[in-house]
Order: sequence, then C-alpha cells, then structure tokens
Amino acid sequence: MTKMQRLIILAACTCMALTCLAAAPPDRQVAITIDDLPAANAYNMSAVDITQMTTKLLASLRQQNIPAVGFVNEKKLYRTGEVDERIKALEMWLDAGFELGNHTFSHTSLNKAGLKAWEDDVIQGESVTRLLMAQHKMTMRYFRHPYLDTGRDLQTRRDAEAFLVERGYRIAPITLDAWDWMYGAIYEDAKKRGDTALQQEMVSSYLAHSDEVFAYYEQLSKQIVGYEPKQILLLHANWLEADHIGELADLMRKRGYHFITLEDALSDQAYSLPDTYVGEEGTSWLDHWAITMGKPLQGFPEVPASIMERHAALTKPHAP
Repeated sequence: MTKMQRLIILAACTCMALTCLAAAPPDRQVAITIDDLPAANAYNMSAVDITQMTTKLLASLRQQNIPAVGFVNEKKLYRTGEVDERIKALEMWLDAGFELGNHTFSHTSLNKAGLKAWEDDVIQGESVTRLLMAQHKMTMRYFRHPYLDTGRDLQTRRDAEAFLVERGYRIAPITLDAWDWMYGAIYEDAKKRGDTALQQEMVSSYLAHSDEVFAYYEQLSKQIVGYEPKQILLLHANWLEADHIGELADLMRKRGYHFITLEDALSDQAYSLPDTYVGEEGTSWLDHWAITMGKPLQGFPEVPASIMERHAALTKPHAP
C-alpha cells in the first residue's frame, strides 16, 4: 500500500467518523410529570374508566422504564359511591413505584383565587395523598401550580413560595409543554364515539406538535441558559397518554432524550436561575428565565388552528 493510498483511507475513515458524530443525537435528559390525577377528565368518567385508564398508563410507563411524578387534585376523588375506587387509582401509582405530588384540591389558580383561598386549597388537597404516601413510607415533596399560575404580582408569588416551603414542598417547574390536555380532550371524545380516524389524526398532530415544541425549547435553552438543562415535561392523566405515551417516548429518544427522576432534573443549576416572572398566564420556566433576563420570546410553535377550533367547539356550552 502506497503512502497516498494510506492517506486516502485515513481521510475516508475520518470523514465517516465525523458523519457518524454529526448524525448522533445529543445526550439529553428529561423528567416526566403528569398532572390532574386521578384523571384529567375525572368529572366525566366513572371510577371503572379511571381505573382502566390508570392501569394502561402505568403499564406503559413501567414498560418504557420511565420514572414519573403524578400530581393530584383530591376533589376528583369525591363522587358518591366511588370514593374508595377512585382512591385506589391513586394507590396504583404508589404500588407501581411512582411518586405523587399536590396539585391543589380543586385545581385552583393562584392568579384568580387570591393567596388565602389558594393556601386553603393546597392544604385541603393533601389530606388523602399524604396518608397514602405515609402508608408507603413516603413523604410529599412536590407541588405543581394549577395552570402554571405562579402569581399576578411578585409579592404574592414570593408569599406563596414561602407558604409551600413551610409545608415541606418544592415547586415542580416545567420546561416542556405541548398542550396534550387540548389534544387529549378531542381524543377522548373521539374514543367515546368510536371515531378511530379522528383519534389517529389527534395522535399524529400531537406527536408532530410535540416534536416542534421540543425543538423550540432546546434552541431557547441554549440561548437563555447557555446549554440544554435537564428538562421537565408536563403531561396529563388522560387516554391520549395512556394509549400513546410509548410513541411519545420513542419520539423523545430519537431526539436523544433519556428519562430521569424529577429529583435528578431539579439538581440542574438552571433551576436556581433568577426568576421574577409574573403574569396572567402560566408558562414554561424557560420563558420565565428569558423574560427575567429581558430577552424577547418569539417563534413558539402554535397549536394548529384546526385543533384549537375543534377543542373550542367541544367545550362550548350547549343551549338547553
């Protein structure tokens, strides 16, 4: 072999190595959090339906080896004749090795209810869950703000944070959110009616939108934080996730994500960044940090108009 041939082979190998390196996805990490237990649509579901949905969702999470924290609205436990079975749906999470957190009793917005009413709802929302966790030798550690509403002014926000610390909670922020609650409502309605075509349309649109949202926040992370922190994804306890969270996990793995605990995610130094965000609407903590830094937000991928229209029609009050 001539010297020239050796150089050509070396150049080819280097090119192949660089191509493989470029094709490899980044090493990303994400914690999964699931809101509105025992079920996002619990007021319109029987206890049997909730149990079936929970069984499938937890089986999928375990099969995918995904740790998760579920955030509870205890008001959803109280339907005549079904209380015990609805509480058992929460026990299923603990029995399967997952953790539960407080999401207030009745999904109360701090922005709308005011501090004292919100504090009362936080306390009322922990009674059953604390007991269940104590039976599993666990303590409640995490609180998730309903609607991600953290306060309309900074004093209210800081007072609420101090109250939560006094009760032993750490706020569970989120950085990724693809609005699965909107897709999930349409999906569940289609599922009830046996409309499989619309179900599949929702799944496809939801996964495509999720991919766009992840790409947006990955880029924003680098602009705001300087690197991609350990992300925290907001999902909801609904049939869309119960049926298709495996496909969402596959999508995320293709983007280089592997799944970690919420505790691990919160160890990232990004979650100690200055945060003075206040506003009428809750949003991602990446948005919090950007706004705190005075950096404009633009280019967020909107939910397709057709999805928003379907959801609006679904939730529109019907004339008597």
